[in-house]
This record gives sequence, C-alpha cells and structure tokens, in this order.
Amino acid sequence: MAETEFTATGVRIGRWLRSLTRAGQVRISDGRLMLLTSYGSEIDSAPVHSVRAGRPWFATGDRAAAVVNGTRYHLTLSERDPAPGEAGPPAVRSLLDAIRTAGGHTA
Repeated sequence: MAETEFTATGVRIGRWLRSLTRAGQVRISDGRLMLLTSYGSEIDSAPVHSVRAGRPWFATGDRAAAVVNGTRYHLTLSERDPAPGEAGPPAVRSLLDAIRTAGGHTA
C-alpha cells in the first residue's frame, strides 16, 4: 500500500446545515480523497483529480469547502486552539496544497 499523502483527524464534516461528523478524517492516499467518520466509515471518496476545494470567502481561516462527486462538503479542520506544546491539526492551507499536488482543483 502506498504512503498516505495527507491525513487530518478531528475534522468536522458537514453538508449544508447538517453535521455528518464532528471528529472525522480527511485522507488523501493513492490518488483518492476520502472523507471518513470518526469510526473510519466512508462518507464519500473520489479521485483527487475530480475534487474541487477552496476556502469560502465568508468563513474563518480554519474552514474549507470541497466538492466530492458533485456533493458540497464543509470542512472545519480545528475547533479549538492547541494547548502549549501540543501539535495542532493541519491547516486548511496544507489540505489545499495536498489536493493541488495530487492533481485536484483548488480555488
């Protein structure tokens, strides 16, 4: 199995006004972007080259939007500031860079 190119845990994943999970995962591996629940069940996945992602103009810096298989998902990569000495979750910029590097479309 190939090395995982990007993983973010503790991600709030929502669709419209509905929260699908508050502690999910976003993973890019083997050329696919996967949205997973906290239990590891797949919410949605698609080849990275068909995914569009970006930052909504109205959202704070820790939020992103991704269109996977025609469905728009709202991703919040952090809900709190990390404690001193604790590593925080990956930034939205890291996610967008990983999608761009893997061949996806970013705004």
